[in-house]
Amino acid sequence: MNIHLLYALIFVLLFLAELLYFRVADKFNIIDKPNERSSHSSIVLRGGGIVFLLGVWIWSAFYGFQYPLFLIAVTLAAGISFIDDIRSLPDSIRLIVQFAAMGLLIWQLFSASGDSALFGDGNIWLKVLFIAAALVVCVGATNIYNFMDGVNGITAGYSFAVLLPLILINLKSGFVEQSLLIVTTISVLVFSIFNFRPKGKAKCFAGDVGSVGIAFILLFAIGMLIVKTGDITWLILLIVYGVDGCMTICHRIMLHEKLGEAHRKHAYQLMANELRMSHPMVSCIYMAIQLAVSLGFIYLIPEAPSAHWIYVAGTIIVLALAYILFMKKYYHLHEEYLTSLKSK
Repeated sequence: MNIHLLYALIFVLLFLAELLYFRVADKFNIIDKPNERSSHSSIVLRGGGIVFLLGVWIWSAFYGFQYPLFLIAVTLAAGISFIDDIRSLPDSIRLIVQFAAMGLLIWQLFSASGDSALFGDGNIWLKVLFIAAALVVCVGATNIYNFMDGVNGITAGYSFAVLLPLILINLKSGFVEQSLLIVTTISVLVFSIFNFRPKGKAKCFAGDVGSVGIAFILLFAIGMLIVKTGDITWLILLIVYGVDGCMTICHRIMLHEKLGEAHRKHAYQLMANELRMSHPMVSCIYMAIQLAVSLGFIYLIPEAPSAHWIYVAGTIIVLALAYILFMKKYYHLHEEYLTSLKSK
């Protein structure tokens, strides 16, 4: 079958699967009710991001089960998240499953690509230390990706901003099956049709199943790139979420807040709520910044470790300063909002 016809068929299958899920979600009342911490004001179907997991399964069915441990990993992580979407689970259970799934994913990375680019004939304890650090960083990154899913279009838009550079890099490096990246992009496009809309117009939200599922897929692809090249600075493909998430955590620690409690303190939340910016506009800002950073890294920076690290460090500093300046100027609006809640 012609490759373009095959991708068109996959698009149709995913589109129909999403519509079928809407009927299931509506029947079993899988919905997202707004509260004072939400950035939306109407009841919306939850879990539309299940299409990302379905995309991986459909890709495997058409192209062969080339990454079986990855497939099990993303199914475990997205599956436990889907259960959490339906009925709240203890954080301990979700974390245990996420660490187990991430362990399988890392196992798949080394099985598929080998570890010579990273370690050569290095000490076994170096490998153990790297794997332990990778587990913690990747589970943390997955949860930050989940925390950032709070306005219409941001998960889809940001995922596009990560997938496009990966596709471009893969044309040259061939670190992962290109069809996996393209089918994942198709699944994000299908989800965008129903989610990348103004506030109050979204048909569905990604839910934890969507944000965690796409995070696992992207981390697998970036992990394959890192193992292939031995260059961990490729994590810059997630740098905007990383800086926003880490800075927000630090901010909340300074405020002596419990990190497990819901909040509206991310920069994108202040944009959407306190500054009244449209959800698609906020999503496009995050998407554009990440794309600019990633494409600059790919096409403007010499392929030298020192140049890569200088660019990453400079990017982190610039983004962190932008976050601090933004909060200094606008955070008082959020404090006024919190005061209004207490007076009700």
